[in-house]
Amino acid sequence: MSNAVVAAQAPSKSQVFLRRLITSVVLWTVIIVALFSTSTLVSNGVFILIMIFLGLTGLAEFYGLAAKRGLVCFNWCGLLGGLLLMLGAFLNLTGHIGTTGSPARVNDFETGFIILFVLGLCVRQFISRNNTTGIASIAVTLFGLMYVPWLLNFIQKINFFTAIGEGGKFYVLYFIVVTKFSDTGAYAVGSLIGRHKMIPRVSPGKTWEGFGGAILFSTAASVIFAHFFGAKMPGMRLLHAVILGVILSVAAVIGDLIESLFKREAGVKDSGRLIPGIGGILDLLDSLLFNAPIMYLYLRHILTHP
Repeated sequence: MSNAVVAAQAPSKSQVFLRRLITSVVLWTVIIVALFSTSTLVSNGVFILIMIFLGLTGLAEFYGLAAKRGLVCFNWCGLLGGLLLMLGAFLNLTGHIGTTGSPARVNDFETGFIILFVLGLCVRQFISRNNTTGIASIAVTLFGLMYVPWLLNFIQKINFFTAIGEGGKFYVLYFIVVTKFSDTGAYAVGSLIGRHKMIPRVSPGKTWEGFGGAILFSTAASVIFAHFFGAKMPGMRLLHAVILGVILSVAAVIGDLIESLFKREAGVKDSGRLIPGIGGILDLLDSLLFNAPIMYLYLRHILTHP
């Protein structure tokens, strides 16, 4: 096949951007509609199902990247651990096991779970007959659990944050919107005027101009969202909106670069092919993963601090 034919078949940057935008809008619209359902059973039930699906699929993709890199890990142990971690956090946060849903209680659960998970991985290595790379296997399996399900759990903590009631849902929506506008700004500005590469060995397409676009779009989205919905978001003020817009945009770009590093080492363009126009679940989540804990910590220690 000639280069001309390949070039003709390859989608343009505008086509790729449009596909990603449409897919993202559809996916997040479904999640948001379920999140704001008047039925607690629907909102909570659909929420945790989506969270588990995203967490386990993203974790499976990460383990797939590790396998392509030649790294051995305990896939099924990691996937089972991810399921139990996310489900356990949900049950703690919603009080289904007699808990109050307090942040300290949930943090204690996660700490205890991770300790037991590491011990379980060590036992799994003891009984392994063929795997002689115990340190690498345990490290990769644990990192995958921390990178995807544990970071995603902070979305649950925002949603069910007891101190602000229904305001948690608006903060979930807020941080997703601000993060995705960061992605959009980086892609749009970088495609239009991007000339100076950020870290070409990690992501050849990322430019400093795109980075500036990410901050601009994200901060604008943050200020506009806070203007219209600030009354439903306890503690939110214009200053916080500006600060969060900048912080979340920078963290989103870093999160994107981190996943790009993993994909580059694995020799793949996308983490998977599940989502048209985007790739895999990790390609959808990469910028959200580190923004979730940042949003939660800012909400808990600054926005709602007495």
